[in-house]
Amino acid sequence: MRTSLLGLLLVALPVAANAQVHRTAAAIDAELLEVMRLTGARGLGLAVVRDGQVTDIRVQGARNAAGDPLGPETVMYGASLTKAAFAFMVMQLVEEGRLDLDASIATYLPRPLPDSPPMAGTGPWADLKGDERWRQLTPRILLTHASGFANFAFLEPDGKLRFHFDPGTRYAYSGEGLILLQFVLEQGLGLDVGAEMQRRVFDRAGMTRTSMMWRADFATNLADGWDAQGKPVPHDQRSRPRAAGSMDTTMADIARFAAAYVRGEGLSARGRAELTRPQRPITTASQFPSLQPELPVDRRRPDLAAGLGVVVCDGPQGPGFFKGGHNDSTANTWVCVERGRACVVILSNDVRAEPAFPRLVAFILGETGVPWTWEYGGMTFLSH
Repeated sequence: MRTSLLGLLLVALPVAANAQVHRTAAAIDAELLEVMRLTGARGLGLAVVRDGQVTDIRVQGARNAAGDPLGPETVMYGASLTKAAFAFMVMQLVEEGRLDLDASIATYLPRPLPDSPPMAGTGPWADLKGDERWRQLTPRILLTHASGFANFAFLEPDGKLRFHFDPGTRYAYSGEGLILLQFVLEQGLGLDVGAEMQRRVFDRAGMTRTSMMWRADFATNLADGWDAQGKPVPHDQRSRPRAAGSMDTTMADIARFAAAYVRGEGLSARGRAELTRPQRPITTASQFPSLQPELPVDRRRPDLAAGLGVVVCDGPQGPGFFKGGHNDSTANTWVCVERGRACVVILSNDVRAEPAFPRLVAFILGETGVPWTWEYGGMTFLSH
């Protein structure tokens, strides 16, 4: 759950509502420094993709409390941007005929899910014993956050996994659902998801300092973080791949991924379009808390829907998509407009940067239609 941060209503450079703006490197640097001053964020990076190619990578600030500089090759936590990269890999399996998005996960598992042996980092599947609704789960349902699970089972009052609604009937953000799909790929298809992500996504895109788990060579240029109170937080050295959010990456690498994604690297045009097609209506006032009541039909946004691993929206420049990433000391966002295959990716090792995200995205892309209040709830943002 995100914590609302106190923002400031401040004036920035004017941006035409519907226009993408080609900023100079110096202008981007100045804007990054200004929003860091206003938010107190200690480190911030921004990359721009146009026509499926990286055009700018700008990074400012520190990577640790010692003041060592944050740079384009500094390893940072990708957080939930991992989900979009995982979905991209899953679509490759679909196109190869190894996975059907709409087949029950029971098709692939060697034994009923509640009887499956526990594995490190996976959910408590035995909690579902006696509830046959697990058979209704499909890869599409899991990738569009319609599993019926809480975000994670450990957030339940008793720590037990359960269905809060019938699978496929509504959107409710669930990292547990992505972890279950990883379990299906590993148990049912015999895949090593970390190795598949490396081969199919990271290596293909030239992401040389990105991995689904900790690598010793990351330590020489690594970002720690800062929490909402400005307290330093050490980088978590994740020991196993987790589809819900274990990716370590760099500003340069995540820019390469965004470019490869909008180009559909390794996918057919149809497969690429399927990732960002509106798949499931989003019916809540905000993304978190994930199990909040649905809005009345007349108050729902028709321009907002779940894609596969991303959220899709329709704004003044036409269709686009976005994905955020967050923990107590990490703030990331990725916004793309399909027209012109244009994107902004922002990574920060300081959660206090989040109120600046709408301003930074608009500074480059203009108005995109991203529903920032849905993404971040009651947060107050820096004004344009």
